[in-house]
Amino acid sequence: MKKFLFLLFLMPAIVFSQTNFDKAENLFAQEKFSEAKPIFEAILKESPNNIKTIEYLGDIGIHLKDWDSAINYYQTLKNLKPKEANYYYRYGGILGLKSKEEGKWVAIQLIGDMRKSFEKVLLLNPNHLEARWALIEYYLQVPGLFGGSEKKAQRYANELMSLSPVDGYLSRGYIDEYFKRFSKAELNYKKAHAIGNSKTTFQKLYNLYLTKIKDKTKANKLKTEFNK
Repeated sequence: MKKFLFLLFLMPAIVFSQTNFDKAENLFAQEKFSEAKPIFEAILKESPNNIKTIEYLGDIGIHLKDWDSAINYYQTLKNLKPKEANYYYRYGGILGLKSKEEGKWVAIQLIGDMRKSFEKVLLLNPNHLEARWALIEYYLQVPGLFGGSEKKAQRYANELMSLSPVDGYLSRGYIDEYFKRFSKAELNYKKAHAIGNSKTTFQKLYNLYLTKIKDKTKANKLKTEFNK
């Protein structure tokens, strides 16, 4: 009987919490992040290890460009779920966003943790495509003095090739485009498009023709063929 009464009194709190969560979730879906935030924070006070709530608050931090808040929430998620690859991926991504927004001196402090986070993703999930893309971007953008390297970027492009030929050719094309090897980039993007024939593969090749090679004839021909 005592157990029954305890559950009876607990029910309103559970219902109230769930109602608030649904309200906050709906606000988030409507991109009303500033309104959703205090509701999620109140829920978190009642349930400090609520994974979904912490995840929402981390995402809100990203949308509001509150990088430190987002970093703290995803650090918490990593601690609670140390074998969840995507939390390391998101954490590394947030460090990258903060580095980009706050300048090179901040970036220098964060690049080590960023790289380690993406590498940890691959230890937990060897088939993770996005982490390899992130590491390609990392090794292209980071100065050589701090470990940047085309060779290392190519290594992850080769790994992508074995997991997903479309991603492999796209990543090779991206590296070629970055170093202004536009003819090679074209060949790789064409191979990717021949396999994938998707909006992504089309857009990469189309943008290369239009903005880098500056060949409107090729761009228009590609667009016509893709729209058929």
